[in-house]
Amino acid sequence: MVDHLSVALLFGLLFLLPVLEASPGDADPLYRACVEQCEKTGCIMQRCFPACEFSSNALSSNGSWYMHEPLYLQWKQWDCLSDCRYYCMIDREIERAALGEAPVKYHGKWPFTRVFGVQEPVSVAVSVLNLAMHFQGWLSFIILLWYKLPQKLDKTSYYEYTTLWHIYALLSMNSWFWSAVFHSRDVDLTEKLDYSSAVALLGFSLLLAIIRSFNIRIEATRVMIAAPLLAFVMTHILYLNFYQMDYGWNMQVCVTMAVLQLLIWAVWAGVSNHPSKWKLWTVVIGGGLAMLLEIYDFPPYKGYADAHALWHATTVPLTCLWWSFIRSDAKYRTSQLLKKTK
Repeated sequence: MVDHLSVALLFGLLFLLPVLEASPGDADPLYRACVEQCEKTGCIMQRCFPACEFSSNALSSNGSWYMHEPLYLQWKQWDCLSDCRYYCMIDREIERAALGEAPVKYHGKWPFTRVFGVQEPVSVAVSVLNLAMHFQGWLSFIILLWYKLPQKLDKTSYYEYTTLWHIYALLSMNSWFWSAVFHSRDVDLTEKLDYSSAVALLGFSLLLAIIRSFNIRIEATRVMIAAPLLAFVMTHILYLNFYQMDYGWNMQVCVTMAVLQLLIWAVWAGVSNHPSKWKLWTVVIGGGLAMLLEIYDFPPYKGYADAHALWHATTVPLTCLWWSFIRSDAKYRTSQLLKKTK
């Protein structure tokens, strides 16, 4: 829960801030002049870029410049403009540092240092780590259900929310996978996949919060609740991908779904006698405190780790605790159902 909830809360914080047309870095005349000159010549000082050569040759070969690169390098799709912007940014930041000036953002992003073509290596690493934590949590959940808890005669689990948590795990891992890809290379396709995955996870998490907190076990009732919510989520995803990538509207949708599920979990934890509700409170409060890293935004240390990367890092232990709560809930509900059966 903490990962997608934090993402939506971040959207909410950003929504309250004024929208800027340009970042200070890309508004710098020296940076603009460098990029313009680089696009014309393919070089910055004595440093020239193969991508710019590919770009000019592509006109005669009816192919994109990156199709001329080796296959293992084609995924990153660094074109001439991207390379020019990156190296002009790096040179400009070196000049600013020599003058004692602080780093600034370029095109909405801090000046990160690439590692093997990866745009934000630390954010990619912690995204992969979060994915691994969800996989480990899901695997431990499966082992608990199959090998440690009693099962019905038909070898199915007594726990009524098993299937929902399986779907949640798959959506979580999918979301963190595309987060890692997006931080590796920010292009239109990876942005849409990252946003769509986050929206899908948020929508399903809200559905799960409603079903679990209200203890809805009748299948027909679940379908009646799920149908309109999932229809809205799918429509929103299609809108973002095939009509308009409306960042403002997407923020409002994400914040609304996140706040609703936060309230549902908080109220349920307050009125429930669940033995592990302290874990739920810890995740909710810890996720909120972790958001302070996003409020206190700072440039990447040594060009690698910024506030956003550290925020993602804080979700790793919280994710472990969240899956611990899920396992505790499975034990708790199973014991209750067995008592009723006896």
